[in-house]
Amino acid sequence: MFRLIIPILSLSTILLASTVEALISQEPVSKLLSKHADSIGTLKQVCQEKLGPSALESLPYSNDVFFLRYCIEAEKKGDFQEQRDRLEKTLDWRTGSGKSICDAATAAIQQATSGSSGWSNDGVLKAAPHAATITKFVTPSNVITTTSNQNDLVYCIRAGAIDDVSLMSQVSIPEMVDFFLYAKEVNAQVANLRSIDQDKVVCVITANDLAGVKLVGGSSDFRKALSQSSNQANELYPATNGPTLLLNLPKILSALVKLFTPLFSPEVKARLKFCQGPLSDVSDLTQVASPASSAERAKFVKELDEIIYN
Repeated sequence: MFRLIIPILSLSTILLASTVEALISQEPVSKLLSKHADSIGTLKQVCQEKLGPSALESLPYSNDVFFLRYCIEAEKKGDFQEQRDRLEKTLDWRTGSGKSICDAATAAIQQATSGSSGWSNDGVLKAAPHAATITKFVTPSNVITTTSNQNDLVYCIRAGAIDDVSLMSQVSIPEMVDFFLYAKEVNAQVANLRSIDQDKVVCVITANDLAGVKLVGGSSDFRKALSQSSNQANELYPATNGPTLLLNLPKILSALVKLFTPLFSPEVKARLKFCQGPLSDVSDLTQVASPASSAERAKFVKELDEIIYN
């Protein structure tokens, strides 16, 4: 079972996240690694020059998919130098202000996968920055990461069930940002590991259940933390995010969406997926966790197949 508490996106961040490609690539990873071998070699050299000759011996740099995602992004945008520069900036963060986050995530993943029973989530949650406070409010019942039938990672988020005002009275914006980035780092590393194992580019799908979401009020500090962490993560993790689903929008929010979507380009509109129904009959998000055999999970992953892969 893979469960990870992850960031809840505000509507503005959802629209930003939805501009990424729906599916990163449908080519096998083995073929992509061969296709981009020279570029991956160049990026590895950049990594060794900045971090030392032994850098490629440990996660995430020992996994070629870490570098492959920059190549996929470079091919999409037609600018390899831009992605090379992006990697250098990412390495500056990973060895500077983000070092403790990345080190904690790497150690937590190694611990979580060291047992004979598969993924163990307890240590991953305990290792998160400021987890003792934050996990009182952000729990697997309202935020969970599971898998689709196609083995992509799926963030399931129920923002309306989080008491963000009480949460932000106990943590600062930078502390909340660190927590969110830790979760992103864990998910990114797991997606890369699974990409090698499954010979497919595993992406991260976000399923936002907006039923009960606060249209007014709530914590502005929480929204700032969401925005800051999301913007930073978009730079740190290229070619990782898949489609974003907006589920069960309240009527007034649906009206706002209809008002603004005509202003988007056809390309952006094609990647926004609005749906009523999925997760609407799920009282606790742990009911859709993998590998549970619940009726709720079976229905949810079937609905994902119809929405995303068909």
